[in-house]
Amino acid sequence: MSSGPKGGLLANLTRVRDARTARVSSWEQNGRNGDAWVIMPGETAVLADLEGPGCITHIWMTQYTRFVQGADWDITDPDYYRKVLIKITWDDQEHPSVLVPLGDFFCLGHSICSNFATIPFTSSAHEAQRLKFGGNAALNCYLQMPFNKRARIELENQGEYPHRQYYYVDYELYREPLGDDVAYFHAQWRRENPCDGWDPDVKVNVPEANIVNLDGAGNYVILEAEGRGHYIGCNLSVTNFQGTWWGEGDDMFFIDGETWPPSLHGTGSEDYFNQAWGMQGNAFPMNGSSLWEGDKPGYQVSYRFHLVDPVRFSQSIRVTMEHGHGNHLLNDWASTAYWYQTLPHKPFDILPVEKRLPLRLGNLGVIPIQPPAAAHPATLNDEMRQNSEAWRVRSEEYRQARLKTMADAAEKSREFAKASAEQAAKLRKEFK
Repeated sequence: MSSGPKGGLLANLTRVRDARTARVSSWEQNGRNGDAWVIMPGETAVLADLEGPGCITHIWMTQYTRFVQGADWDITDPDYYRKVLIKITWDDQEHPSVLVPLGDFFCLGHSICSNFATIPFTSSAHEAQRLKFGGNAALNCYLQMPFNKRARIELENQGEYPHRQYYYVDYELYREPLGDDVAYFHAQWRRENPCDGWDPDVKVNVPEANIVNLDGAGNYVILEAEGRGHYIGCNLSVTNFQGTWWGEGDDMFFIDGETWPPSLHGTGSEDYFNQAWGMQGNAFPMNGSSLWEGDKPGYQVSYRFHLVDPVRFSQSIRVTMEHGHGNHLLNDWASTAYWYQTLPHKPFDILPVEKRLPLRLGNLGVIPIQPPAAAHPATLNDEMRQNSEAWRVRSEEYRQARLKTMADAAEKSREFAKASAEQAAKLRKEFK
């Protein structure tokens, strides 16, 4: 008879297991220190291509996307966290089970960098990068992601500029196939900009906003999935146009095709995120704010993880929330839902890149990424004219040199991707 812990978060550490630990990463395989892969505009890079059975145990990433501004400096694309997609496909399925903008996958909504720590996700940034659109950060995901036949992780650069990506994918290999009850990790991103409200001028919690909602029609949909599995949580990014409280909407979970009443009915947005009287500037292990609008007015990212209380379904699940009580508000909402289920899953897509871009409050539109128009005096003397022309020549030379450097690095990254896949296949062959 065996003895010792039978369960709990750390129980696996008390057991010896027949498994092989391995990693694929962006390390420069010629032994130098250029450890970032370059993904050119419109390209998809395969970060990991693993033969099962196995389980991804940890993903770490840090990255940036820059474009040439002048001969002596580059500018970060502030929206790249929404332009680059992470895609994960299990067991050679036709459709990916994870299809999310890179930032939103790690709870960085609005393409805004922040510091926070939860059990499944963390983000760490220098103070100079915190609260910036497109700021640099170290990102971690600790969710377990088992697979039987194959795991394929890809990054697709749908932006206009070369993207640099550092990463680790840590995983285990097993000798025997996983059981029939294995549930595969899924993540989906959605957005309504704006939500379909009926009067954004009506303030939350006034008598006029207190209307009846007894069917959930018009609620924001966080997740709609079919199959057998369990929902483990979400993050929700709100761009608050109204300037006061954006919440108060009830959460409603419809399970296995039920209509009304739902199996789970909540009492308000902040209550679903396990807070009260609005959201606060804290990031707890399973609930809180990865971005608090008190620090970045008008922008909120809230999260709730059901790691000890997963919401189970046998046929289908529909996770919804009112946007303002009775759905009267018209704010910009975007969400990432996380869940596990058996395969195959109901296919889902993602909005095109132009509909994913974050908004800039005060402009209520996307600020174009382009240098300002040059302002020259009406009359140029010879020295001004010569220096102006010299600057443009040097800037173009610099731009062409940078483009060649990026193209060369992208080709090297493709070669490293092939070598990483070959190394992973070699480890798999050895561990049978």
